[in-house]
Amino acid sequence: MMASGAILDVQRGMKQVSCMVDPEYWPDWRDPGPRVRGIISPAAEKFPRHVLVVDDEPLIRWSVTESLSDLGLVVEAASDATSALRTVTNAALPFDVVVLDLRLPDMDDLSLLGTLRQLTPGASIILMTAFGTPEIIAEATALGATVLGKPFELDELKRLVVRSQPPAA
Repeated sequence: MMASGAILDVQRGMKQVSCMVDPEYWPDWRDPGPRVRGIISPAAEKFPRHVLVVDDEPLIRWSVTESLSDLGLVVEAASDATSALRTVTNAALPFDVVVLDLRLPDMDDLSLLGTLRQLTPGASIILMTAFGTPEIIAEATALGATVLGKPFELDELKRLVVRSQPPAA
């Protein structure tokens, strides 16, 4: 069975690609229910499965995406606020975690974080920034985000993602 997947092409936006889905193991590939047990690694079943990475720097976006994918997570990426919002609103599955850069080409304040909090109330949000003033950190924390200062070690980010918990209701 052929199913349609999507990847982000930084130059052209979203691009559709084909992927093979074996209906014996994943009869309804859009439903992450109990039928996917055994497909996702046992370690990935213990922590969030669907992650969005938003960063305008291609190397950072790629390295974070690859590192989280290596954990067995389904990772999508966006290069700016517009792409991130499009990805969230068009996603077949809700995001468990959003890894978000503070400064993006089309938004360089906490308004995207606030919007993502409204669109994905059950998601943990990790805000990456090299500009973490006490005011920014306090406001991001008030919005339920964890702040990670740049530069950071990828292992530190992976630990935050693995340990992430949804915001308190």
